[in-house]
Amino acid sequence: MISIVDGINNHIEVMFSCESHITGFYKISYTDKIKGKVKYGQGYYDFDEGGLLFAAPNQLMGGSEHNGPYSGYSLFIHPDFLLGYPLAKKIKQYGFFSYATNEALHLSDAERNTIIAILKSIETELALPIDDFTQEVLITQIELLLNYSNRYYKRQFITRKAVNAGVLQKMEAILDDYINSEKGIPTVQYLAEQLTISPSYLSDMLRILTGQNAQYYIHEKLIEKAKEQLTTTNLSVAEIAYKLGFEHSQSLSRLFKIKTNMSPVAFRASFH
Repeated sequence: MISIVDGINNHIEVMFSCESHITGFYKISYTDKIKGKVKYGQGYYDFDEGGLLFAAPNQLMGGSEHNGPYSGYSLFIHPDFLLGYPLAKKIKQYGFFSYATNEALHLSDAERNTIIAILKSIETELALPIDDFTQEVLITQIELLLNYSNRYYKRQFITRKAVNAGVLQKMEAILDDYINSEKGIPTVQYLAEQLTISPSYLSDMLRILTGQNAQYYIHEKLIEKAKEQLTTTNLSVAEIAYKLGFEHSQSLSRLFKIKTNMSPVAFRASFH
């Protein structure tokens, strides 16, 4: 149900399978130093810098460009181990379990020491004889590990603000191009793919930096374009809705009213 591998204090040779496989457990790995790239989902993660990596059940993993010594910790938790505890539901709310591997959590020395200390506490608990409190203690330690990880990810979004600002600018350009091409309404998945980051990471990054998620930005762009069409053309609301990718004009009208407190017709009339 739960296991930990200590590759810092023990010499471990890692032999990665070249075949992809589906995980049946939660995996939290701190990797100190390892050469090569391990496939995770559709991408590769370069471990040279080290960091904390998360995987959820049913995630596709496997494949490697290198086998060799491993320095780090890996914690494996079967979902059934959490049953009966609030963490069984709460763990699904941590967005980093669905981040891509190039969005790993990079730790400062102080943060690394905190994470390693918790992992060592879990390792110590697992070495003790099982009693009535074992599972509850382990659940508490896992939740502490996840809460610290959540805190450090939010720090990472802020400390990499300059890099993320470039992502925001690129996202704005992608949205403009897509909407102007009249291909329909862009999805968060599409934006993430164009930015080569995961949808969860994109929304979490935006939420931390701006207070809004990716869907909000898509809606803002659609309303901005609708305002432009309403004030510079004679197209009907239905025609504008179709050009923007809405299946029904009522959908545009509803979103427009939510965003501006005015209907498209009333907004157009205010300019005449």
